[in-house]
Amino acid sequence: MAMQTGENDQALRKILDMTRLISILLLGMHFYYYGYNSFKNWKLVSPFSDRLLQNIYTTGLFDTFLRSKFFALGFLLISLLGAKGRKTEKLKYKTAFTYIIAGLMLYFGSYLFLITAMEIQTKVIGYILSTSIGFLIVLSGGTLLSRIIQKKLNHKDIFNKENETFPQEERLIENEYSINLTAQYYLKDKLRKSWINIINPFRALMVLGTPGSGKSYFVIRHVITQHIKKGFSMFVYDFKFDDLSIIAYNTWLKNKHLYRVEPQFYIINFDDLSRTHRCNPLDPKSMTDITDASESARTILLGLNREWIKKQGDFFVESPINFLTAIIWYLRKYKDGEFCTLPHVIELMQMDYDSLFTLLRTEKEIEVLINPFVSAYLADVMEQLEGQIASAKISMARLSSAQLYYVLSGNDFTLDINNPLDPKIVCMGNNPQKIQTYGAVLSLYVSRLIKQINQKEKLKSSLIFDEFPTIYLNNMDSLIATARSNKVATCLGIQDFSQLRKDYGREQADVILNITGNIISGQVTGDTAKQLSERFGKIMQDRESLSINSADISISRSKQLESAVPASKISSLSSGEFVGVVADNPDCKIELKTFHSEIINDHDALKKEQEAYLEIAPVRRIDTVIVQRNYLQIKQDIQDIVNSEMERLLNDPALCHLVIKK
Repeated sequence: MAMQTGENDQALRKILDMTRLISILLLGMHFYYYGYNSFKNWKLVSPFSDRLLQNIYTTGLFDTFLRSKFFALGFLLISLLGAKGRKTEKLKYKTAFTYIIAGLMLYFGSYLFLITAMEIQTKVIGYILSTSIGFLIVLSGGTLLSRIIQKKLNHKDIFNKENETFPQEERLIENEYSINLTAQYYLKDKLRKSWINIINPFRALMVLGTPGSGKSYFVIRHVITQHIKKGFSMFVYDFKFDDLSIIAYNTWLKNKHLYRVEPQFYIINFDDLSRTHRCNPLDPKSMTDITDASESARTILLGLNREWIKKQGDFFVESPINFLTAIIWYLRKYKDGEFCTLPHVIELMQMDYDSLFTLLRTEKEIEVLINPFVSAYLADVMEQLEGQIASAKISMARLSSAQLYYVLSGNDFTLDINNPLDPKIVCMGNNPQKIQTYGAVLSLYVSRLIKQINQKEKLKSSLIFDEFPTIYLNNMDSLIATARSNKVATCLGIQDFSQLRKDYGREQADVILNITGNIISGQVTGDTAKQLSERFGKIMQDRESLSINSADISISRSKQLESAVPASKISSLSSGEFVGVVADNPDCKIELKTFHSEIINDHDALKKEQEAYLEIAPVRRIDTVIVQRNYLQIKQDIQDIVNSEMERLLNDPALCHLVIKK
């Protein structure tokens, strides 16, 4: 293989210099021959030069006026072929060719001097100067050409868009549980059709995206419609009621005949009492032991006091939870749970300590829970007692409203939505303006619902949570981890990981994130984008680098593993554009799990469908008198319980010692 050495470069340079010298000599002989008379007058001729010119004339070089000129120009161009100048990125071909064209015009246009009406010697001088200047300008232009960088990097794809594309799943893979979203993506510079196949929704689906990124419109609505069409029982947490509820309602109307047992549709809505069913989350039939009461107490208090989530285990967090647990379990045991509702719990908490502790002492199962409170009260350590109880009483008092009492004290349906004999589709609506109050109650509903549906031999069910961090579920990670075998699919709508960490604490938020198998993300920024980029992995990408030195340039090309979807790209996704990764099954492998595509919605068809939606039908006619009467009845129930129990205890010598009087 030939090697370029310094000797070779020196030899080439000498050849080029010789060629350029020949060009100059030919041009000089051209001037001498056609301006001979002027040179003679200037006494610049000699017998030797005349004999040399005569010998050259016999070669035919001067047969025509332009032949010698063309030969001189030809040798000049040959000498420029191997010219090497200092490379620079600033020079353009336009500049070099401007020089060359201007030089050629002067080089050949100098003939005009010879046909002008001037003295012969003046004409020859003008001709020689014009031709020489043109010759030098052509030489300069050719030198500039050698300094231009001819090898260029690919500047068409300045954002590296084509290099970051990768093959995606183009097959429709469907089963009785799947969610299938039509999409399109770019592979290099070609637009291709694809499918986002969530074939195992029981491994949980997390949908991320900032407001306006299209979480509900492009993803969550399809989860609802497709799962109802496939016979799922369903729970929908509708943060902005009734955005998702109306979709679920109308899909249910069209597809309820496809179920083996036709499901019923239920709504929980605290703002419009005529369009809500009533449901008791503390239904005594679903509370089999005191741990159910404890879980319910923890859920409702942590939902009302989000800052307690990060302080679980502290004395002043666990004490109110134990206190509330005791009250719930007392009402569960009293007359077999006849008055076991959250409104009755709230009212019983507000009773004076003498009556309250007297009643609670009669139930042996909660004796260990209330002993610290009774001891503090009897010892008159009121500061400690108020510190233990007041936070629970104050928090629960926020729920004391006639509307909430009305919804929470009825029994229109139970929360076992995947009961094969009585399947249900349940939508619960929140209100962004009353998020803290409603969110805590809805958290209790969902906590009790999860407890009942996560059981074997039940129907397949789908749980949809829009703006999931706005409610608190203490064991959400356990649901995702264990409910897969019980055919419980979970879809969590979240704006950002930081939002989840803020409301759930870092540890639980990270667990929820890490055990979620399917992720679909619209535009997110910051740490969320970085984490997702790492999760999506890397692909082999082409890399180019340009090296410039005084003599030459070089371009090196290589392949390197880089992020398939960089964090910067996730931060700038358009509405409807999503990235993500899906999970597969052992019996249905998906090799291309990662995607970066635009989900395709038929906007016109969806608009027509929405225009044809029926309003959610009213459940019953209701007025303020009925609501207020229910509110007062609950208060009266608690007063009657206290009065009857106190009378019973006072009249029974074996129990009268339980009565506390201070």
